[in-house]
Amino acid sequence: MGAGLRGDDAQRAAFGADWDAAMELYRLLSAEREWPVFSVPLRSGHTIHVVYRNIEDDYGVDYLIHHPAWSQAETLAVVDGHFMGPGMGWPELLFAARQPAAEGITDPDARLLLLFPALGDALLPDDALPVLTTALAALTLIEEPADVAAMLLENQGLWAPAHWRSVDGVRSNDGAHSYRNSDNAFALPESRLLEISSALKGKEGRGQ
Repeated sequence: MGAGLRGDDAQRAAFGADWDAAMELYRLLSAEREWPVFSVPLRSGHTIHVVYRNIEDDYGVDYLIHHPAWSQAETLAVVDGHFMGPGMGWPELLFAARQPAAEGITDPDARLLLLFPALGDALLPDDALPVLTTALAALTLIEEPADVAAMLLENQGLWAPAHWRSVDGVRSNDGAHSYRNSDNAFALPESRLLEISSALKGKEGRGQ
């Protein structure tokens, strides 16, 4: 979630309560000898994988979605120096976070925070701030979780917050760096966009 915490003040607000522990976690996640992978199963049979890609001079975090019937995973978002995204809107993020799961990451708050960096949504609902605040308060030692939540929602990822639309069941956005913007030359195939939209189809939010 560090991409949304820009500047020294934001870093202190998020990690100041336990800076040493935060740095130790960062070292574990970025160790070149391992590529930590966290999986978020969806009831559609798809799974979102968050992969810490620890290649020297090419560090990043990849947000992938896969289904057993696919020959390979598709990329939703990439957080690195050549970022790609956003990968999902707020209703989709909440829908994925709150699904029950018996394996992978099962805690709804953990799922929300893990997937949050893939978010890009210019039209957030009124409950976005309290929902994110609750997750931060439950799983971190942040002293002012509401302040940090507000920073994260204001500075979503490395891309500009996107506007989402739904046409014939396909949810897409207007992000210039998004694989889910059907107008981009590098967008995912229409059939994949439709399947991903269906897998992430939660309750439609304001402006969605």
